[in-house]
Amino acid sequence: MEKNVLSTDLTGKVAVVTGAGGVLCSALAKALARAGAKVALLNRSMESTQKYADEIIAEGGIAKAYQCNVLEKDTCLAVAEQVLKDFGPCDILVNGAGGNNPKATTEKEYFECGDIDAETKSFFDLEEEGVDAVFRLNFLGTLLPTQAFAKQMVGRKGCNIINISSMNAYTPLTKIPAYSGAKAAVSNFTQWLAVHFSKTGIRVNAIAPGFFSTKQNAKLLWNEDGTPTARTNKILNATPMERFGDPKELEGALLFLVNNEAASFITGVVLPVDGGFQSYSGV
Repeated sequence: MEKNVLSTDLTGKVAVVTGAGGVLCSALAKALARAGAKVALLNRSMESTQKYADEIIAEGGIAKAYQCNVLEKDTCLAVAEQVLKDFGPCDILVNGAGGNNPKATTEKEYFECGDIDAETKSFFDLEEEGVDAVFRLNFLGTLLPTQAFAKQMVGRKGCNIINISSMNAYTPLTKIPAYSGAKAAVSNFTQWLAVHFSKTGIRVNAIAPGFFSTKQNAKLLWNEDGTPTARTNKILNATPMERFGDPKELEGALLFLVNNEAASFITGVVLPVDGGFQSYSGV
């Protein structure tokens, strides 16, 4: 197999990645496999997840796809037990399941008084169902898999939990209040877990991706004719490197944080991978 640039050797380690049917987390799963880990790819839908597992196997890695709804504790526990039987106890957990919901999104960036009676979805039209779904998927969908797999880590040195946060956690983006709040909760939970598990041999950190163009956000970033939307122009103007990130550019951050030699004294951090977005004031 192709070797990682970063010298992180995960031979013999068992890695679990939730949300592994998506572009970003499938890339992280492949990075872990290339470093030698046996990778369990978890996702609610099996079709894309099986495809990515097959790609890892075709490259000479060890991987298996598992259907798992991260919002069902019993399901998470059952999958954790199956992974234990298939590969052994979990050493690395990447909590990547997450997403937004149109019912929790406003149509406009700024509220104007006339919006209350207009045919536009304003703050006052956000639906409880959508907001609840976003918080459940991002926060509870991080907590429940951690409960299931961290049981296999407790008391074993060198175990790692990596949560996937977002730039939204630092500064909320317009239009998506629920998603921004939910990711802020993930960052806060990362710090809480780091302290809580600090005596057990588990390090807990997070990665906060900046802007990556994926299927999930394609409609926000690109018009039907392929030209950039106004939101894309705003993002790139606020990103000093003036481009979107490539999924592969998350791999180095992941491999560094799970490297028990290079990052042995690092826990409770949220590492931005954002092309400078967080640092730029706009001036």
